[in-house]
Amino acid sequence: MREAFAHDAVIVLEDGGDERAPGGAITVALCGSWSHEPPCPLAPHHTRVHRTDGELTVRVLFAADPADEPRVRALVEEVLARGWGDTPDGRTCWDLVDSGPAEVSEDEQAHARRLLRG
Repeated sequence: MREAFAHDAVIVLEDGGDERAPGGAITVALCGSWSHEPPCPLAPHHTRVHRTDGELTVRVLFAADPADEPRVRALVEEVLARGWGDTPDGRTCWDLVDSGPAEVSEDEQAHARRLLRG
């Protein structure tokens, strides 16, 4: 039975970097491709980013079997620590500042339920 989880990270994108690159890199790590037919094979997920003073906060909301949670987090951590992601327009690089588990917030509950449905 899947449960909802969240993961937060802070990165610094290279000048002119594409804010979509970290989310795309996470999707490739978790699903094997940017575009695929639903459901996501390992963990249905959603990545959002928010820029603040040169830093980009990356939040990943995902649904996974509790036994798969460490694997999903490890994949997210690895791709963020790698420091680059491809986009249709080329490669964007970043520096990872911080990354780790987070709580699913109250205002994310409806989205989490949609992810749990796959």
